[in-house]
Amino acid sequence: MARDRIFLSPPHMGGFEKAFIDMAFEKNYIAPLGENVTGFEEDVKSFTGAKNALALSSGTAAIHLALKAFNIGASDRVAASSFTFIGSVSPIWFVGAEPIFIDSDEASWNLDPSLFESACKKYRPKALIVTHIYGQAADLDSIRDLCDRYGVILIEDAAESLGATYKGKYTGAIAQAGVYSFNGNKIITTSGGGMLVAPDEAIVKRAFFLATQARENAPHYEHREVGYNYRMSNIVAGIGRGQMKVLESRVKRRREIFSFYRDALRDLPIGFMPELPNTRGNRWLTTITIEDRKITPERLRLALEAENIESRPFWKPMHLQPVFQNAKQITSGVSEKLFNKGLCLPSGAAATNDELELIVRTIKSVFD
Repeated sequence: MARDRIFLSPPHMGGFEKAFIDMAFEKNYIAPLGENVTGFEEDVKSFTGAKNALALSSGTAAIHLALKAFNIGASDRVAASSFTFIGSVSPIWFVGAEPIFIDSDEASWNLDPSLFESACKKYRPKALIVTHIYGQAADLDSIRDLCDRYGVILIEDAAESLGATYKGKYTGAIAQAGVYSFNGNKIITTSGGGMLVAPDEAIVKRAFFLATQARENAPHYEHREVGYNYRMSNIVAGIGRGQMKVLESRVKRRREIFSFYRDALRDLPIGFMPELPNTRGNRWLTTITIEDRKITPERLRLALEAENIESRPFWKPMHLQPVFQNAKQITSGVSEKLFNKGLCLPSGAAATNDELELIVRTIKSVFD
């Protein structure tokens, strides 16, 4: 009998979700808004320290609405991390703004503040979307100082970093706006969904208006501008409320998995994603770089696949994507180097030690 597949980052229910879903069924709040939605927003605010929160259909929707709420449009430029998933930056296109892709630094693999300053001087962006890649915090103090100096709105893409901290504060709840994702592969999941948080209530109120089809306050459906159908359903939010109860334990387990890999593979020519001082990544995915030129990430991925183990290449930087081939960019080669040498290993919180040991043995066999 074939062994069950070991997935990269599968959903992991904690046992609390069904009670919230059952409550929604009992009260017949299946699709419209209900107390699970407001409860989920309150749970995220309580955990992260965010002052205002809005549950939405995806993290991408949250970034889109953040840009809209800050009145960013066709005449504006938006800087963004290049080393990220496309959903982090596609909303720049949605609002008709122009992206400027900023490369990574080696200290964090996140956006390089010195390159961002060059972009500020050369292109004068109105906003910056900084991604906390793979659950690791970017150098926010340096980035925020530059945003303040050049008058740039700072939006944190914390889609992968819920539960991570920067100098004792949770990522996503530090800048002028933050975004979380609850996609099926994230550290906690609602099956699909996202959330926008911001210290300014007016930003979240504006986003709420746009997320509910921009309906005016009238007994009939009155619209003076085009909105979106971006709100999260009460059922989905119920899953999220259950998942929030186990978030801290999920971070703890993923960090344990990272430590297991690091210790087990320490004698191989393999590098691991760094963590800045005074930060705690959630280690959403354990990511490695292969420092042996004779062994490629693809060779290692295929060896793992032969054992029914899922792994994945790093995100291909946005400035290398064909769809953005004409976009402005400030690059150093760091993210391209990471893409060429990197691989994401299975990191699900439900992974057993036996599964982790199999993964390690398979990796070692390639190097042997």
